[in-house]
Amino acid sequence: MKIHLDIKIFGQVQGVSFRAFVKKCADELNVKGFVENQANNCVYIEAEGNKEEMKKFTEWCKAGPGFAKVEDIKTEEGKTKNYFRFEIRY
Repeated sequence: MKIHLDIKIFGQVQGVSFRAFVKKCADELNVKGFVENQANNCVYIEAEGNKEEMKKFTEWCKAGPGFAKVEDIKTEEGKTKNYFRFEIRY
């Protein structure tokens, strides 16, 4: 069963290739949705996949790429939007 998560990641997560890292993880796990930077210096993700894929995806997001420093991550389940791919939004 597909689930939808709204994810906000806080810390040193902009300017460290975080969005590219998230897209690579999403593509490997067949997760659909998008990632974007927000004005409050957090990274915002809407992601959809099965429960196991989403568990692994959020674990990878908690780790982040090499130069990132994730201080906090907030996830909230939402209504499925049936994204067709995963994209980086600018």
